[in-house]
Amino acid sequence: MLKKFIFSLLVAFLFLVPGASDGTDEVSVKEGDSVTLYTNIIINQGVRIKWYYDGIFIARISGDQSNICTDVQCNEDTERFRDRLKLDHQTGSLTIMNITTEHKGDYHLKFSSSSSGKRFIVSVHGVSAAERDEVKRKIVKGGEAVTLETPVEKKTNNSLTWYFNDTLIVSGDQSQICTDAQCKERFRDRLKLDSFGSLTITNTRDTDTGEYKLQINISTGSFSIRRNTSFSVTVTADPGSGRSPGARAGICVGVVLLLVFALGFTIYHMNSRSDIKRKLQNEVL
Repeated sequence: MLKKFIFSLLVAFLFLVPGASDGTDEVSVKEGDSVTLYTNIIINQGVRIKWYYDGIFIARISGDQSNICTDVQCNEDTERFRDRLKLDHQTGSLTIMNITTEHKGDYHLKFSSSSSGKRFIVSVHGVSAAERDEVKRKIVKGGEAVTLETPVEKKTNNSLTWYFNDTLIVSGDQSQICTDAQCKERFRDRLKLDSFGSLTITNTRDTDTGEYKLQINISTGSFSIRRNTSFSVTVTADPGSGRSPGARAGICVGVVLLLVFALGFTIYHMNSRSDIKRKLQNEVL
Protein backbone atom coordinates (compact mmCIF):
# COMPACT_ATOMS: atom_id res chain seq x y z
CA MET A 1 0.00 0.00 0.00
CA LEU A 2 2.82 2.38 0.88
CA LYS A 3 4.50 1.79 -2.51
CA LYS A 4 1.23 2.51 -4.36
CA PHE A 5 0.75 5.69 -2.34
CA ILE A 6 4.29 6.90 -3.10
CA PHE A 7 3.83 6.09 -6.79
CA SER A 8 0.55 8.03 -6.87
CA LEU A 9 2.29 11.03 -5.32
CA LEU A 10 5.03 10.77 -7.95
CA VAL A 11 2.53 10.75 -10.81
CA ALA A 12 0.63 13.68 -9.30
CA PHE A 13 3.89 15.62 -9.00
CA LEU A 14 4.70 14.98 -12.66
CA PHE A 15 1.42 16.55 -13.70
CA LEU A 16 2.41 19.71 -11.83
CA VAL A 17 5.66 20.01 -13.80
CA PRO A 18 5.39 22.79 -16.46
CA GLY A 19 4.50 21.20 -19.80
CA ALA A 20 3.40 17.91 -18.21
CA SER A 21 -0.06 19.01 -17.12
CA ASP A 22 -3.19 19.34 -19.22
CA GLY A 23 -2.80 21.96 -21.91
CA THR A 24 -2.85 22.49 -25.65
CA ASP A 25 -0.11 23.95 -27.82
CA GLU A 26 -0.66 25.04 -31.41
CA VAL A 27 2.22 24.20 -33.73
CA SER A 28 2.44 25.66 -37.25
CA VAL A 29 4.99 24.21 -39.67
CA LYS A 30 5.74 23.96 -43.40
CA GLU A 31 5.92 20.78 -45.45
CA GLY A 32 9.44 19.35 -45.26
CA ASP A 33 10.06 20.62 -41.71
CA SER A 34 10.78 18.31 -38.79
CA VAL A 35 8.98 19.04 -35.51
CA THR A 36 9.72 17.77 -31.99
CA LEU A 37 6.93 17.75 -29.38
CA TYR A 38 8.41 17.99 -25.87
CA THR A 39 7.20 16.14 -22.77
CA ASN A 40 9.37 18.35 -20.48
CA ILE A 41 10.08 15.43 -18.15
CA ILE A 42 12.86 12.91 -17.60
CA ILE A 43 11.82 9.26 -17.99
CA ASN A 44 12.34 6.90 -15.05
CA GLN A 45 11.28 3.35 -14.24
CA GLY A 46 7.99 4.45 -12.68
CA VAL A 47 6.74 6.51 -15.63
CA ARG A 48 4.97 5.25 -18.74
CA ILE A 49 3.95 7.56 -21.55
CA LYS A 50 1.88 7.07 -24.70
CA TRP A 51 1.46 9.18 -27.81
CA TYR A 52 -1.76 9.25 -29.86
CA TYR A 53 -2.49 10.81 -33.23
CA ASP A 54 -6.17 11.68 -33.78
CA GLY A 55 -7.03 8.96 -31.23
CA ILE A 56 -4.73 6.33 -32.82
CA PHE A 57 -1.89 5.00 -30.66
CA ILE A 58 1.45 5.68 -32.39
CA ALA A 59 4.24 5.43 -29.78
CA ARG A 60 5.01 4.64 -26.15
CA ILE A 61 7.80 4.31 -23.61
CA SER A 62 7.58 2.09 -20.54
CA GLY A 63 10.74 1.88 -18.48
CA ASP A 64 13.55 1.00 -20.89
CA GLN A 65 11.16 -0.31 -23.57
CA SER A 66 9.87 1.78 -26.48
CA ASN A 67 7.53 1.00 -29.35
CA ILE A 68 6.33 2.86 -32.43
CA CYS A 69 3.19 1.90 -34.33
CA THR A 70 2.62 -1.52 -32.78
CA ASP A 71 -1.18 -1.72 -32.85
CA VAL A 72 -3.27 -2.87 -35.81
CA GLN A 73 -4.79 0.51 -36.65
CA CYS A 74 -1.44 2.27 -36.73
CA ASN A 75 0.08 -0.54 -38.81
CA GLU A 76 -2.77 -0.30 -41.30
CA ASP A 77 -1.87 3.36 -41.70
CA THR A 78 1.87 2.65 -41.60
CA GLU A 79 2.62 4.52 -44.84
CA ARG A 80 1.63 7.77 -43.15
CA PHE A 81 4.38 7.53 -40.52
CA ARG A 82 6.86 5.13 -42.14
CA ASP A 83 10.40 6.07 -41.00
CA ARG A 84 9.14 9.47 -39.82
CA LEU A 85 8.67 9.01 -36.05
CA LYS A 86 11.47 9.18 -33.49
CA LEU A 87 11.28 8.91 -29.68
CA ASP A 88 13.76 10.43 -27.25
CA HIS A 89 14.45 7.62 -24.77
CA GLN A 90 15.39 10.03 -21.97
CA THR A 91 12.40 12.36 -22.19
CA GLY A 92 9.82 10.60 -24.37
CA SER A 93 9.64 13.62 -26.69
CA LEU A 94 8.26 12.77 -30.15
CA THR A 95 9.79 13.93 -33.45
CA ILE A 96 7.93 13.83 -36.78
CA MET A 97 10.51 14.09 -39.55
CA ASN A 98 9.98 15.54 -43.05
CA ILE A 99 6.38 16.37 -42.19
CA THR A 100 3.62 16.58 -44.82
CA THR A 101 0.00 17.74 -44.81
CA GLU A 102 -0.97 14.10 -44.05
CA HIS A 103 0.49 14.56 -40.57
CA LYS A 104 -1.56 17.56 -39.45
CA GLY A 105 -3.92 16.92 -36.57
CA ASP A 106 -4.19 16.25 -32.86
CA TYR A 107 -1.19 14.70 -31.04
CA HIS A 108 -2.06 13.65 -27.50
CA LEU A 109 0.54 12.81 -24.84
CA LYS A 110 -0.67 10.66 -21.91
CA PHE A 111 1.21 9.71 -18.74
CA SER A 112 0.87 6.25 -17.17
CA SER A 113 -2.76 5.12 -16.95
CA SER A 114 -4.12 8.62 -16.33
CA SER A 115 -6.33 10.31 -18.87
CA SER A 116 -4.48 13.58 -18.24
CA GLY A 117 -1.63 14.72 -20.38
CA LYS A 118 -0.95 17.29 -23.05
CA ARG A 119 -2.17 18.04 -26.56
CA PHE A 120 -0.46 19.52 -29.59
CA ILE A 121 -2.57 20.74 -32.50
CA VAL A 122 -0.23 20.56 -35.51
CA SER A 123 -1.07 22.49 -38.69
CA VAL A 124 1.03 21.94 -41.81
CA HIS A 125 1.19 24.53 -44.58
CA GLY A 126 1.56 22.87 -47.96
CA VAL A 127 4.17 23.98 -50.47
CA SER A 128 4.63 23.07 -54.12
CA ALA A 129 6.98 20.22 -55.03
CA ALA A 130 9.21 22.74 -56.79
CA GLU A 131 9.38 24.94 -53.67
CA ARG A 132 9.96 21.96 -51.37
CA ASP A 133 12.86 20.64 -53.47
CA GLU A 134 14.16 24.07 -54.46
CA VAL A 135 17.92 24.58 -54.38
CA LYS A 136 18.93 28.24 -54.47
CA ARG A 137 21.66 28.62 -57.10
CA LYS A 138 24.51 31.11 -56.93
CA ILE A 139 27.12 31.71 -59.65
CA VAL A 140 30.10 33.89 -58.76
CA LYS A 141 33.35 34.81 -60.51
CA GLY A 142 36.48 33.62 -58.75
CA GLY A 143 37.88 36.20 -56.35
CA GLU A 144 34.52 37.85 -55.74
CA ALA A 145 32.29 37.43 -52.66
CA VAL A 146 28.96 35.58 -52.50
CA THR A 147 26.27 35.79 -49.79
CA LEU A 148 23.83 32.99 -48.92
CA GLU A 149 20.79 34.60 -47.31
CA THR A 150 18.74 33.05 -44.49
CA PRO A 151 14.99 32.74 -45.25
CA VAL A 152 13.98 33.76 -41.71
CA GLU A 153 15.09 36.45 -39.31
CA LYS A 154 17.51 35.24 -36.64
CA LYS A 155 15.98 35.47 -33.16
CA THR A 156 17.10 34.51 -29.68
CA ASN A 157 15.20 31.20 -29.85
CA ASN A 158 16.66 30.30 -33.27
CA SER A 159 19.92 28.44 -33.84
CA LEU A 160 21.60 28.27 -37.25
CA THR A 161 23.99 25.63 -38.55
CA TRP A 162 25.76 25.73 -41.92
CA TYR A 163 27.16 22.72 -43.81
CA PHE A 164 29.36 22.51 -46.92
CA ASN A 165 28.98 19.18 -48.76
CA ASP A 166 27.62 17.72 -45.47
CA THR A 167 30.67 18.96 -43.51
CA LEU A 168 29.91 21.28 -40.58
CA ILE A 169 31.38 24.76 -41.18
CA VAL A 170 29.33 27.07 -38.91
CA SER A 171 27.58 26.24 -35.65
CA GLY A 172 25.91 29.14 -33.87
CA ASP A 173 27.67 32.47 -34.27
CA GLN A 174 30.85 34.03 -35.69
CA SER A 175 32.94 32.44 -32.93
CA GLN A 176 31.89 28.96 -34.05
CA ILE A 177 33.12 29.13 -37.66
CA CYS A 178 35.39 26.33 -38.87
CA THR A 179 36.36 24.82 -35.55
CA ASP A 180 38.23 21.86 -37.07
CA ALA A 181 41.58 21.92 -38.88
CA GLN A 182 40.29 20.81 -42.30
CA CYS A 183 37.66 23.55 -42.42
CA LYS A 184 40.15 26.19 -41.28
CA GLU A 185 42.53 25.19 -44.06
CA ARG A 186 39.85 25.41 -46.75
CA PHE A 187 38.03 28.59 -45.65
CA ARG A 188 40.67 30.39 -43.57
CA ASP A 189 39.37 33.89 -42.67
CA ARG A 190 36.93 33.84 -45.62
CA LEU A 191 33.58 33.06 -43.91
CA LYS A 192 31.48 35.81 -42.31
CA LEU A 193 28.05 35.77 -40.59
CA ASP A 194 25.83 38.83 -40.38
CA SER A 195 23.30 39.57 -37.64
CA PHE A 196 20.60 37.64 -39.56
CA GLY A 197 22.77 34.52 -39.87
CA SER A 198 23.41 34.91 -43.62
CA LEU A 199 26.75 33.46 -44.71
CA THR A 200 29.24 35.35 -46.90
CA ILE A 201 32.21 33.67 -48.59
CA THR A 202 34.91 36.18 -49.56
CA ASN A 203 37.69 35.83 -52.15
CA THR A 204 35.98 32.77 -53.64
CA ARG A 205 37.95 29.93 -55.22
CA ASP A 206 37.02 27.05 -57.48
CA THR A 207 37.30 24.74 -54.44
CA ASP A 208 34.31 26.60 -52.92
CA THR A 209 32.01 25.13 -55.59
CA GLY A 210 29.50 22.74 -54.03
CA GLU A 211 26.35 22.33 -51.95
CA TYR A 212 25.73 24.50 -48.88
CA LYS A 213 22.93 23.60 -46.45
CA LEU A 214 21.46 25.82 -43.75
CA GLN A 215 19.69 24.10 -40.85
CA ILE A 216 17.44 26.36 -38.77
CA ASN A 217 16.17 25.23 -35.38
CA ILE A 218 13.28 27.25 -33.94
CA SER A 219 12.68 26.29 -30.31
CA THR A 220 10.03 27.08 -27.70
CA GLY A 221 9.43 25.56 -24.30
CA SER A 222 6.93 23.05 -25.70
CA PHE A 223 8.21 22.18 -29.18
CA SER A 224 10.93 22.84 -31.74
CA ILE A 225 10.96 23.06 -35.55
CA ARG A 226 13.89 22.18 -37.79
CA ARG A 227 13.95 23.66 -41.30
CA ASN A 228 16.52 23.12 -44.07
CA THR A 229 17.48 25.40 -46.97
CA SER A 230 19.91 24.33 -49.70
CA PHE A 231 22.23 26.41 -51.89
CA SER A 232 24.30 25.38 -54.92
CA VAL A 233 27.36 27.59 -55.41
CA THR A 234 29.37 27.57 -58.63
CA VAL A 235 32.64 29.54 -58.81
CA THR A 236 33.62 30.31 -62.40
CA ALA A 237 37.17 30.66 -63.66
CA ASP A 238 38.85 34.06 -63.38
CA PRO A 239 42.37 34.99 -64.52
CA GLY A 240 42.87 37.13 -61.42
CA SER A 241 43.62 36.29 -57.81
CA GLY A 242 40.48 34.23 -57.53
CA ARG A 243 42.21 31.28 -59.19
CA SER A 244 43.73 28.61 -57.04
CA PRO A 245 47.57 28.58 -56.71
CA GLY A 246 47.76 25.48 -58.91
CA ALA A 247 45.67 27.10 -61.65
CA ARG A 248 47.77 30.28 -61.57
CA ALA A 249 50.98 28.20 -61.76
CA GLY A 250 49.60 26.34 -64.77
CA ILE A 251 48.82 29.62 -66.54
CA CYS A 252 52.35 30.92 -65.86
CA VAL A 253 53.93 27.75 -67.26
CA GLY A 254 51.72 27.98 -70.34
CA VAL A 255 52.68 31.61 -70.95
CA VAL A 256 56.41 30.81 -70.59
CA LEU A 257 56.16 27.90 -73.04
CA LEU A 258 54.32 30.10 -75.51
CA LEU A 259 56.99 32.79 -75.29
CA VAL A 260 59.78 30.22 -75.77
CA PHE A 261 58.00 28.81 -78.82
CA ALA A 262 57.48 32.28 -80.27
CA LEU A 263 61.12 33.21 -79.69
CA GLY A 264 62.35 29.95 -81.25
CA PHE A 265 60.12 30.45 -84.28
CA THR A 266 61.37 34.03 -84.74
CA ILE A 267 65.03 32.98 -84.54
CA TYR A 268 64.43 30.13 -86.96
CA HIS A 269 62.64 32.44 -89.38
CA MET A 270 65.42 35.03 -89.22
CA ASN A 271 68.10 32.39 -89.80
CA SER A 272 66.17 31.01 -92.74
CA ARG A 273 65.95 34.46 -94.34
CA SER A 274 69.68 34.99 -93.82
CA ASP A 275 70.49 31.67 -95.52
CA ILE A 276 68.31 32.53 -98.52
CA LYS A 277 69.91 35.97 -98.83
CA ARG A 278 73.46 34.52 -98.81
CA LYS A 279 72.49 31.93 -101.39
CA LEU A 280 71.14 34.58 -103.75
CA GLN A 281 74.27 36.68 -103.33
CA ASN A 282 76.46 33.69 -104.23
CA GLU A 283 74.42 32.98 -107.32
CA VAL A 284 74.79 36.59 -108.50
CA LEU A 285 78.54 36.47 -108.03
